[in-house]
Amino acid sequence: MTNALGIIIIISLFALWNLDLIATLLNLKALDPKLPKEFKGIFTEEKYAESQSYTRVTSKFGIFQSTFNLALTLTFWLIGGFGWLDTLTRGFGYGEIITGICFMGILLLGQTIIGIPFQLYSTFVIEEKFGFNKTTPKTFVVDQIKGLLLMAVIGVPILALILWIFNSIENAWLWAWLAFTVIQLLLTYLAPTYLLPLFNKFEPMEDGELKDEINAVAKKCEFPLTEIHIMDGSKRSTKSNAFFTGFGKNKKIALFDTLIEKHSVKGLVGVLAHEIGHFKCKHIVQRMVVGIIQSAVLFYLIGVVTNPANPVAQTLFEAFSVENVSVYAGLIFFFILFAPVNRVLGLLSNSTSRKHEFEADAYAANAQGTPNHLIDSLKQLSADNLVNLTPHPLPVFLDYSHPPMLKRIEALRKLKL
Repeated sequence: MTNALGIIIIISLFALWNLDLIATLLNLKALDPKLPKEFKGIFTEEKYAESQSYTRVTSKFGIFQSTFNLALTLTFWLIGGFGWLDTLTRGFGYGEIITGICFMGILLLGQTIIGIPFQLYSTFVIEEKFGFNKTTPKTFVVDQIKGLLLMAVIGVPILALILWIFNSIENAWLWAWLAFTVIQLLLTYLAPTYLLPLFNKFEPMEDGELKDEINAVAKKCEFPLTEIHIMDGSKRSTKSNAFFTGFGKNKKIALFDTLIEKHSVKGLVGVLAHEIGHFKCKHIVQRMVVGIIQSAVLFYLIGVVTNPANPVAQTLFEAFSVENVSVYAGLIFFFILFAPVNRVLGLLSNSTSRKHEFEADAYAANAQGTPNHLIDSLKQLSADNLVNLTPHPLPVFLDYSHPPMLKRIEALRKLKL
């Protein structure tokens, strides 16, 4: 059985689930069978109906998955699963660090195994049905293995370091935060060169009109572009995207091969000018600074809930029926406890992100001297990815990191360049 704090956490988790359910149902109700005028000529009536069907199917699947995950978490908790697992891993006879790695590793492995059927259904049933899936069973299995190996090679040492700091050093939260921040920045720098190529191939873009146009807009925007790559996104999906990587004066562009196939040169340059806008408007730096500050607060609170002498920590562990206060279990319990606060922070983060998207759109339109190229690309991306064109305001407020496509296009058309 749990205590008063545990009951409060359970009520909070149900409240969050219920909020998501209401938002999803309102989103489904807001689906308008009439195609918005802005998208005529891009969406056929059949394509528009398909996009709405895709929204319905993915939304219902999301409801089922979130309900299952909540039920599983609460069942494991209320039957004493966390206490049982703590007793099991302590019985191995190792120290706090190895015990913590075993405890969290078993939870992560169990979560991964339970999540695989959902991934399989999403990839090979839903995405396949709507023509998106290009993932083969072999690629799926290899991706899972690579993901687990990366967790073992990178995640385990990081976890071991955090556990060691909290178990060995005064003001542990501060040192753990500093270590985590350095590692996070290092991985951000190394990922494009060493981690992303483990999953996709990156080929240098061949000389031609597109490369010349990209270099021209980068030069016009005083953007230090060093490399342009084509990524084999079609290996897994027909969906399109593009992104920038790199620090300082070494910026790299990666375009999905599916993006190049379906967009005009001017449209592609508009998409890339939008990404350049994020850098020129300092959005990347702002998000990084906010993230670092948030992580400092998180590590401080983790220090509170993992201190055996702190009444809050004792109450929290009692709520989860775990006898011994430990850093490794405290990490898990903290993020369950923190879920409602994290959702509030997510609202602020998404609101800021949507504002940044409008600003980057405006930058791209000014860089090209017209909003039309970016508008054309946004419309094409909507059709290619079967985007919901009429989302309800509540899910937009709760979960959208990007404004709805119609809002973005309306804002672009109102610009005075």
